Amino acid sequence: MDKQTNQKPSLKNGGNNRKVRFNIYWVYGLLLLVFLYLQFSGGGFGGPRSFDTTWHAVDKMIKQDDVAKILVVNNAFAEVYIKTESVYQKPEYEKLRNADGHTNSSYYVYKFLTIEDFQKKLEQAQQEAKMADTVGKSPLQKQQIMQTPVVEPEPVVRKSFWEDGGFSMLLWILFSVLMMVMIFRMFNRGPMGGGAGSVFSFGKSKAQLYDKDTRVNVTFKDVAGLDEAKEEIMEIVDFLKNPKRYTSLGGKIPKGALLVGPPGTGKTLLAKAVAGEAQVPFFSMSGSDFVEMFVGVGASRVRDLFRNAKEKAPCIIFIDEIDAIGRARGKNAFTGANDERENTLNQLLTEMDGFGSNSGVIILAATNRAEILDKALLRAGRFDRQISVDLPEMEERKAIFNVHLKPLKLAKDVDVVFLAKQTPGFSGADIANVCNEAALIAARRNKKEVEMKDFLDAVDRIVGGLERRSKIISPEEKKVIAYHEAGHASVSWMLRYANPLVKVTIVPRGKSLGAAWYLPEERQITTLEQMHDEMVATLGGRASEDVVFGRISTGALNDLEKVTKQAYAMVAYFGMNKEVGTLSYYDSTGEQEYSFGKPYSEKTSELIDKEVRKMIDSAYEEAKEILRMNRDKLDKLAHLLMDKEVMFREDVEAVFGPRPFSTEGAAEEMSPGEAGLEQPSDL
Repeated sequence: MDKQTNQKPSLKNGGNNRKVRFNIYWVYGLLLLVFLYLQFSGGGFGGPRSFDTTWHAVDKMIKQDDVAKILVVNNAFAEVYIKTESVYQKPEYEKLRNADGHTNSSYYVYKFLTIEDFQKKLEQAQQEAKMADTVGKSPLQKQQIMQTPVVEPEPVVRKSFWEDGGFSMLLWILFSVLMMVMIFRMFNRGPMGGGAGSVFSFGKSKAQLYDKDTRVNVTFKDVAGLDEAKEEIMEIVDFLKNPKRYTSLGGKIPKGALLVGPPGTGKTLLAKAVAGEAQVPFFSMSGSDFVEMFVGVGASRVRDLFRNAKEKAPCIIFIDEIDAIGRARGKNAFTGANDERENTLNQLLTEMDGFGSNSGVIILAATNRAEILDKALLRAGRFDRQISVDLPEMEERKAIFNVHLKPLKLAKDVDVVFLAKQTPGFSGADIANVCNEAALIAARRNKKEVEMKDFLDAVDRIVGGLERRSKIISPEEKKVIAYHEAGHASVSWMLRYANPLVKVTIVPRGKSLGAAWYLPEERQITTLEQMHDEMVATLGGRASEDVVFGRISTGALNDLEKVTKQAYAMVAYFGMNKEVGTLSYYDSTGEQEYSFGKPYSEKTSELIDKEVRKMIDSAYEEAKEILRMNRDKLDKLAHLLMDKEVMFREDVEAVFGPRPFSTEGAAEEMSPGEAGLEQPSDL
């Protein structure tokens, strides 16, 4: 026989050789059938049985005195029951016996035409039986025999199954079976037939497992702009791949690393890269997945997660947004003693550094609110490392742009370095959004390639919102808005430490009726003089309205809010006021969030308010003084803005001349479309 023939699958049973697996529903179905049989048969196995018969046979039974009783059912038929001794002794009644030879009260059924005819025949048969019994008897005995009935028929009224509540009973049976099936599926297989949805699965971990069969395609090559963070993360991956390299010197593998940084900086992306590079099982879940409305579910899921992780060790556990369960304990006074989040956190602390061994299990977590996490969670031995994932610098933004520009069809005028300079303060997610928005804008304009102008418009769209040229603005309002924005541009141009102006517009965008773009200087610390000049520039719009029109409007709401917060921070947090002194009432732990009192007295509070007001008034007067000294240039700039609606740095320079305090290299970096939007809305 040919070898290939031997390898062919068997065609028996249609080519399907799968074994039939046992199903518990078969047992339930069998029990249901037995129950229904017992209900409908009225007796079940080994119960009474009936046999049809004729009147000739009944007449013979009566004359032989074998009849025990006769039941007339519904005046329709008669049930003839035979005496027990006759069943035992006479062979013609053998079929009424059970298999073991005992009677089971089986009977014969005689169906008559009318009840009157049956009664007449029965009476005649009884008389003949009596006459036979009187042979050889004395007259007195004959009289007694003739007066005694042989069998007295008993009338019986029986209802059918459906008439006797059978339909209601059937409904009850079906309802009971349905409830049994639902309870079984809920407690064992889940509401949709899967174990993940069952009642007992509430305490199971919801972590998604990535292993060799379900690998993540993201690697460290896809993560740009996070060189320091990648270096530490890659070292953790190396711990798992080559543990002897570190343990041979007596060192221990870190138990956990906490990724901390603003939203959109790439914390979750780093974790995905770890999953793609580690080549070990990777458990991923969110902190909110531990929390349920049922008490004890969170702690149970933590136990189940670490139990599964120990079985898969070496492996990595990643908990995204860990602040959902890692918030400092005992800070919320409105929760009860049995706080579910605290129970979950306690269990997590125990699993991370308890008596049990978690060798080979490394925990990664991400949050942008590290200040509210419990101190016990941050101590060494649990999260040994805190990896800071900050907003990208210019070179890092350039690398991030290169990653997100790969799938786009770019024009030759797109300058990645220029884009990186135009987006200070943008996170990786913001840059990805800029690239996507630029592609959408280019497609909306029916372009074949994405041009530089599309990227600049995308930055404006993301920062300021969509242009609303259809918004109806009266000429008087337009004039007020123009002088407001011209005031910002004029004051910022004349101040040394104010952010350089890039673009001014009075075209409504988003909620704002006008906006100004600046090029913020990338710095790590800010001096008192720098903050003061920023306040003066921010108040330039309100000062311009006051100087030109002699009245003010609601358009400076955003400016006043920004300045007030900045002034309070300078006085109460940064210690930049001589009267209050070098004191800081800033709470980095977040404990004051749950307290009703202030960390200073009422007298100090009054002093802070007084100094803040003095600081803002001084900045406001300085802004008005600058505008009064340059009133002719302010008017020229405002009228130019009303005509063109959009002005760039070159237009302001043409009116005011070169900026007196321009820093070296700032001119090359300034261009349209920069971030740092100031939105004087609510006009």
